[in-house]
Amino acid sequence: MAFILSIETSTPICSIALHQNGELIDSDVNDGKGAHSELLVRMISDLLDRNEIKPSSLSAIAVSEGPGSYTGLRIGVSTSKGLAFAWDLPLIGISTLKILAKAAIHINGNSGFIIPLLDARRMEVYREVFDSELKSLAELDSEVVDEFSFQEWLKLNKVCFVGDGANKVKEVITHSNAIFSSLEISAKDMGSLAYLKFSNKDFEDLAYFVPNYLKEFKALQSKKNPLMS
Repeated sequence: MAFILSIETSTPICSIALHQNGELIDSDVNDGKGAHSELLVRMISDLLDRNEIKPSSLSAIAVSEGPGSYTGLRIGVSTSKGLAFAWDLPLIGISTLKILAKAAIHINGNSGFIIPLLDARRMEVYREVFDSELKSLAELDSEVVDEFSFQEWLKLNKVCFVGDGANKVKEVITHSNAIFSSLEISAKDMGSLAYLKFSNKDFEDLAYFVPNYLKEFKALQSKKNPLMS
């Protein structure tokens, strides 16, 4: 019997879930400003308390590893690593885009392709292409979306675009095989993915595990001359 706590913070939505052998027991979500930094630990505590689960009863912690929001991923991964270390639990990292793909499998009738998309500013998205069995067909990357994007997949079968970057595709692509979903990413959809990794003992190294930002984070530099301040 495996109880796994899942944490998802790759977007402005902060969500957590508790699964037993991959089946959802309970979850919580908060999309308020500052939820990741101010409420995540309290949400976890409340979730465990109301289900009468002690940290010693957990089997692992799973966390969305990215890509996504730099700040959200940093908070989610650092919190997960801290709890895993404190509670002596293995850590499981799961691709943010695979979580979205898992949630969207049923939309196009368990056939065709699933392309989860995360907003990467302007007309750029983070994307990966999956088949209906969650096999990756085009590796995770960033892409500037235009009217020619994803045509090779749309010509072959139905394509479900899901995630907060799907609206960008909807603005420029019109095709009879295109399906657009408003599904939002949630820790609720991490259960079976986390349990599979747990069963295979596919764990992260706490000392070296970092979020997959995909693109190097660059802090904005002030244009003000420091000598003039």
